[in-house]
Amino acid sequence: MGVHRITSEAAKVYAKREKVLGSGITLFGDASEKIKDLDKETLEQLGDLAANLLTHAPGYAGKLMPVIARLFWALAGVGEKEFKFRDLDDLEKDIEELKKKIQ
Repeated sequence: MGVHRITSEAAKVYAKREKVLGSGITLFGDASEKIKDLDKETLEQLGDLAANLLTHAPGYAGKLMPVIARLFWALAGVGEKEFKFRDLDDLEKDIEELKKKIQ
C-alpha cells in the first residue's frame, strides 16, 4: 500500500513534468530570498527558465510563469524575450546549474 508504480509512458512524462516544475518553482523561491545577492546574468537566466517552463506548467502555475519571467528580466535590465519550448531534460539541467549558482 502507498507505493505507486509508474508504468505507462504518459505517466512517466507526467511525473517528470511535475518533478521539473516543482524544482523550478522551488528555485524561484530560493532566488527570491537571495535576490539582492544575484548578478544580472543569473537573474536573466531565471527569467529564461520561467519562460521555458510555461509550456509545461498547467493552471495557475502556467499563468504565473510569464509574470515571473518578466519580473526576473526586469531586475536583470533586459527586455522581454520570446517564450520557447525546451525539453524537460534540458530544463532539469538548467535548474541544477542555477541551483549551484544561487546556493
